Amino acid sequence: MLHIIILNGPNLNLLGHREPHIYGHETLDDLQRQILTSFSEKDIEFSFVQSNHEGVLLDTIHETLGKTNKAFVINAGAWTHSSIALADALRAVKHPVIEVHLSNVHARESFRHHSFIAPYAVGVICGLGLYGYHAAVEYLYQNYRAV
Repeated sequence: MLHIIILNGPNLNLLGHREPHIYGHETLDDLQRQILTSFSEKDIEFSFVQSNHEGVLLDTIHETLGKTNKAFVINAGAWTHSSIALADALRAVKHPVIEVHLSNVHARESFRHHSFIAPYAVGVICGLGLYGYHAAVEYLYQNYRAV
């Protein structure tokens, strides 16, 4: 069974309230319900972690070291553009990673154009709203599930 850990960084707990014209009206609870419903027939275990404290995400990543059948979907929010620590942790544990952003970061402020995580990800999805998470999960399931 593939275990997909969906990590969300700072301010993503405000989805549905923070700048809905950019991030939409759906919440993280909506995302979790959608993912669990959409993939209920597949052999996937999910963990959902959101934190405004970088160390919580680092600890979650570190806990997977040496374990098998793990994969990450990460929306690190602002830490995408500033956290070498998250990038180093993802690189160290060697599990497949897909970076996701709700908005098209390349159509926004220039500081959002650089990602420290992208070099260690198998893919980056941006601008598709919550659907980006679904696409990431489907890709990981199709390409990394134990057969």
